[in-house]
Amino acid sequence: MKRVIYAGSEFVTGDDIAGALLGCGQALAEAGEAEAVTVPIRELDGSVGEVTVLIGPASQMVARDADSDDDELVDDGAVARLNSIQRRLRPVAVIDLPPSHDDWDDEI
Repeated sequence: MKRVIYAGSEFVTGDDIAGALLGCGQALAEAGEAEAVTVPIRELDGSVGEVTVLIGPASQMVARDADSDDDELVDDGAVARLNSIQRRLRPVAVIDLPPSHDDWDDEI
């Protein structure tokens, strides 16, 4: 679990969620854009809640390990949404390589 400190507040969330949130913040900052995103958090009573944060060029966010007796908070949907923002802002070209010819005989 990670404790995320942001805008004078802090919240606890899962490792993958915190990593995706930081990556999304970095991508938004590089693009000079801002976006409000919602992520699941672990409430003080152990229940699961949500927080919506506005992240962008001026965001200053820190994530550090958090001691917790609760199970790791996992939300594949939240991570996928944050990663999709990163992919939108950092498009990657895919190159189709020709098939490998390692199995060809050297005979002529």
